[in-house]
Amino acid sequence: MNEKIIEWIDFTFKYKAQQEPTLKGINLTIYKGEKVLIIGPSGSGKSTLGHAINGIIPSIHDGDSQGQLLIKGRPAFDMSIYETSLLVSTVLQDTDCQFIGLSVAEDLAFALENDMVALPEMQARVQDWAGRLDLVDLLKHRPQDLSGGQKQRVSLVGVLIDESPILLFDEPLANLDPKSGQDTIDLIDRLHAEEGVTTIIIEHRLEDVLYRSVDRVVLINDGTILYNGSPDQLLASSLLLENGIREPLYLTTLRLLGLDLQQLPQLARIEDLTLPALSLPQLPSFQEEKEVSSKEPLLEVQSLTFSYPNKKVLKDMSFTIHHGERIAIVGKNGAGKSTLAKALCNFVSVEGDLIWKGESILSDSVKERSERIGYVLQNPNQMISQIMIFDEVALGLKMRGVAEEEIQKRVQQVLQVCGLAAFRNWPISALSYGQKKRVTIASILVLNPDIILLDEPTAGQDYRHYTEMMEFLNELNQQGHTIVMITHDMQLMLDYTDRALVLVDGQIIADAHPAQVLTNPAILQKANLKETSIFKLAQELQLDPLALTQFYMEGGRVHEG
Repeated sequence: MNEKIIEWIDFTFKYKAQQEPTLKGINLTIYKGEKVLIIGPSGSGKSTLGHAINGIIPSIHDGDSQGQLLIKGRPAFDMSIYETSLLVSTVLQDTDCQFIGLSVAEDLAFALENDMVALPEMQARVQDWAGRLDLVDLLKHRPQDLSGGQKQRVSLVGVLIDESPILLFDEPLANLDPKSGQDTIDLIDRLHAEEGVTTIIIEHRLEDVLYRSVDRVVLINDGTILYNGSPDQLLASSLLLENGIREPLYLTTLRLLGLDLQQLPQLARIEDLTLPALSLPQLPSFQEEKEVSSKEPLLEVQSLTFSYPNKKVLKDMSFTIHHGERIAIVGKNGAGKSTLAKALCNFVSVEGDLIWKGESILSDSVKERSERIGYVLQNPNQMISQIMIFDEVALGLKMRGVAEEEIQKRVQQVLQVCGLAAFRNWPISALSYGQKKRVTIASILVLNPDIILLDEPTAGQDYRHYTEMMEFLNELNQQGHTIVMITHDMQLMLDYTDRALVLVDGQIIADAHPAQVLTNPAILQKANLKETSIFKLAQELQLDPLALTQFYMEGGRVHEG
């Protein structure tokens, strides 16, 4: 692993539209055959590092650079984007930007067509890779019609099918359900081992990536490299929390149990932990909260059914949302979660009935329904219609005739909470994908609906903005708002919801407390979820997983009796 394949030497880069450099004096070498994880909060410069090596900079986003960036010894900025593409294959976070073909099969074959691969070999490789990532049944579908997770898998195969020496993944797990995310990390790990490719992963979800070993972790913030070394040393330090990165769940739990992590030589994987004798608290038996039953029913869903021409997506679904609840809707990609959200918001016509405070609202117009249920879509590009950030967030208020002074006050307040106040006069086109997501959330939050329904609200968010957003949603909940979130983030479900609806193939298979869902192997398997690391830690410590999960959820508090 001595051959240098990518090298930044005193490298500084400033976008044309920016006053300050995004990257500042970067010195970093990646060697042939390494697997490197690059982490950092939103706006840290990690995506710019990726754009520099895959040719997006300077071919698409130009700017001023100093120092050197070498790929296989050649100055990267002297190569054409075609030359760069032969060396670096990229999976983008925003998958819609990556699709070329009219069908999934065409999209998977695109790189092979460019390489003039013979048709029989091309067909065989497409079938092989589609089988590996469970896409065979989707080969004739349009990529744009797929769920977020399915899109992610299509873009992943589109890159993997072409055998480049460097694979770059820009947040590959952002839209995947937990089990599919785990499978993706397994696949990346296997490819890395079998093919010997140099693998670079840019990802917020540190714990999920460390499910399989990496050679190095690079922590970047404010355009400078703060850490470049083994994951174990990084996890033992305070750098993650100081720079807005969420540490693995099992480490947080160990801290709550009073363990000094500096004592442990290996922290990156639970399997490698050498735990000292711990004086463990007497954990209470799990007690499910009974508050829900006493809360007022807000929305009753009765026998909800919806079908596309060739497929029944929602199957006789019934449940009740009570006033002031925090609910997670979880399940594998394609289970019907986003379709359920569209049905609740009247974007599709359904069979069955919706009862709002005792009265049917099935005949609502879309506008009437939006005043009851505010919906934040998974893909921000599908919601944005204005050029400037302030105008986008203010649009709904303006359409409702709210006074200008009130608009200014409410928009500024929401922008502050969503981490966007500094960008209020920016064009949306200058934002990252994660920042665009926050704009769309702000545009709904400012309208103050009874139910706030969010599809993957924290996807692509760093821990600081994730926490700010969720704490804000908690504040809204405490003020009486009902929060419903479609999510693949099991830690979000543990930390910020009281109840989980688990969907499989258009049906609810579980309606229970999050801790009960995440410690039930049968539910996890059916729904493509996975055990949290607390579950695995409980096994190592010979504790009840449900009790330890509750211990974590209560911040380490132990109750008597």
